[in-house]
Formats: sequence, structure tokens, C-alpha cells
Amino acid sequence: MKHALIINAHQRYEGWAEGKLNHLFAQVAQSTLESLGYEIKTTIVDRGYEPNAEVDKHLWADIVIVQTPLYWMSTPWTFKKYIDEVFNVGLATTKLAKDDGRTRRDPSKIYGSGGLAQGKQVMLSVTLNAPVNAFNPEEFFEGVTIDQLFMWVHKAYQFNGFESVPGFAAHDVVKNPDIENDVKNYERHLRDLFK
Repeated sequence: MKHALIINAHQRYEGWAEGKLNHLFAQVAQSTLESLGYEIKTTIVDRGYEPNAEVDKHLWADIVIVQTPLYWMSTPWTFKKYIDEVFNVGLATTKLAKDDGRTRRDPSKIYGSGGLAQGKQVMLSVTLNAPVNAFNPEEFFEGVTIDQLFMWVHKAYQFNGFESVPGFAAHDVVKNPDIENDVKNYERHLRDLFK
């Protein structure tokens, strides 16, 4: 049986960003992957976590899905804190990474190649108010993809040995939501990647 860790990175702001949509997408990921035969563990960052237990969840998982809103062009700061705390424990205990990969004896090794979580994958699922056309080359995000926008998340996981797979984005969720189609598209995205 394959294993998946779903991390809900939403940070709640009362009366403004309650987290219902990110919770829904985390549930969609869970039910879709369960239907594909995956065993699931979850973490809701806003409810607290224990870094050593989170390292163990990452070691257990074949895939990690980070469900996050776009807050000021990134994840909520609480998820960055989570990454710092969990991955520092993973490095200190040499469970996720031994070092940065370089050695004095072998200069051919490159920075960021010391990850021990080989054969594991990470995927982002993002909810955002920006419409899809804001990612066109002549628009606000100047043609970057959602995965390029969140490059730091992918690089943090890559440092630990994870391989990134294409992410998913639900656009325009505040001003022009189409949640029913977003859910269907997300289910299809997950099935195509992880069947």
C-alpha cells in the first residue's frame, strides 16, 4: 500500500480567511487518494504539530501534498515556520538529509544533493484569488507557473531528496469562484499523477 501525507498549510484569519476551501481541497485529496489505495496521514499546521513526529510522517509518506492558500505571493508564514522546524530536526537527526551533499573529498557532489528521502514526491495544491490570466507573460506574474512561484517549497523538499511533481491551482476563488469544476479538475489531476 502506498502512503500519502497531506499538509493543510492554511493560516486562519477570523472573518476573512476561515480556511474552508483549503480544508475542502485537503479532503478531496484524501478521498481521491484513498480511492486509489493510498493510506493517508494528515497535518493541519494551524492546529499545532510536533517536529519529530512530522519528520516520521515525511519518512513514512511516498507522496506529500501541501495544500496552501497564496498569501502575499507565498505560503502563510506558519508553513515556513513548520518547514524550518521540521526540516531542521530532519537534518539534525540525519533522517531526511545528511548534509548539503558536498564533501571536501568529492568536489563533484553538488549543493542540495544530501537528501535521504529518495523516491518520494511532493506536490503543491494552491488556492488563490488571482485569475489564471494573471500568469500570462504580459500580466502580473509574468508567465511563471504556480510551481515556479513556490520554488522555495520545492527546493526545500528537493534538499531532502524529494522529487517535485506538477502542482494544482484553483484560481479566482474569491471574486469568481468555480469550486465545483475546480474540485473535478483537482480529482482528475490527482488520478493522472498517482493512479
